[in-house]
Amino acid sequence: MSVTWNGAPPPPSPVLGLRDWVRVFRRGGGILGALLVCFPLLLILRWPERAIWGEARPVTPWITQGVCIWTCRCLGLRREVTGVPMRGQGAYVSNHVSWLDIFVLNASKRLYFVAKAEVAGWAGIGWLARGTGTVFVRRDRNDAKRQAEMLGARLGAGHRLLFFPESTSTDGLRVLPFRTTLFAPFFKEPLHEVAQIQPVSLVYTAPDGRAASFYGWWGDMEFGPSLLAVLAVPRQGSVTVTYHPPLRVADFADRKVLAAAAEAAVRGGFSAAAR
Repeated sequence: MSVTWNGAPPPPSPVLGLRDWVRVFRRGGGILGALLVCFPLLLILRWPERAIWGEARPVTPWITQGVCIWTCRCLGLRREVTGVPMRGQGAYVSNHVSWLDIFVLNASKRLYFVAKAEVAGWAGIGWLARGTGTVFVRRDRNDAKRQAEMLGARLGAGHRLLFFPESTSTDGLRVLPFRTTLFAPFFKEPLHEVAQIQPVSLVYTAPDGRAASFYGWWGDMEFGPSLLAVLAVPRQGSVTVTYHPPLRVADFADRKVLAAAAEAAVRGGFSAAAR
C-alpha cells in the first residue's frame, strides 16, 4: 500500500512572468538536452557492459552520476557533502523530501534506488528508473525472502542501494518515523553477516524570500508545478548531504532495532544541519 504524507496545504501553482519562463527554458533545456544524449547512450552501453561484466556495472553509473551533477549545476542548486560514503556491501537510507533527492543523492555517490513497484509503471519516470537500474520491491513482509535474494544478488554485483524508510516525501521540515519493512531482507542470508546500512541526512535550505518548505513535495502536489517552481526561481537555495557512520546489520537484534538506530542518526544529522 502506498503511503502519502499530508501536512500543511501544498503551495499554489506558481504564476510565472517572462523572466521566469526564460529561466525555465534555459535550465530545463540544459537538463533535457543531457537526458536526451546520455540516457540513450546509457542504454546502448548497457548491452556490452552486461555481456562483459554481467550484473556488475562499472561504466553506466558514471553516466547517471554525471547527468545528476549536471542537473544540480543547471539548476544552480548548491550541494554541501559531509561524511564519508561507506565501503563494502550495503545500502544507504535517507529521509525523503522531494523528487530532487534522486539527483542530489546520485550526484554525491553512484548508487541504485530501491523503489516501490508502482514506480515502474509511472510515465517517463518509470522508464528512466528502469534504465538506470532501480530495484523495484513490494512492501510486503511475506515477500521478504525473495527480496532478500534479489537484494543480495545486486549487492554481490557491487551495487550500492538506497531506500527511503519514511516511504513518502515531506515538506522537508521534519523526519517521519521509519518503516521497518525494507530493513527485513537484510536479516536474511546471505546479507545478514556482510551488509551495512549507512544513514544519510538531507537538509534543504530554501531560496531567499521563499517558504522553508520550498523544495518539499508532499500530499497531492503534482510534479509539473513543483518542477516549474524550482526551474523558475531566480536564485536557488542549497542542500546539505550528511553521511553518518555505517551500521553493521549483524550488530542488531532485528529490523526494528536497526531501523530505530538509522532513524536516530538521520534525525540527529537533520537537526544539526537545519540549525
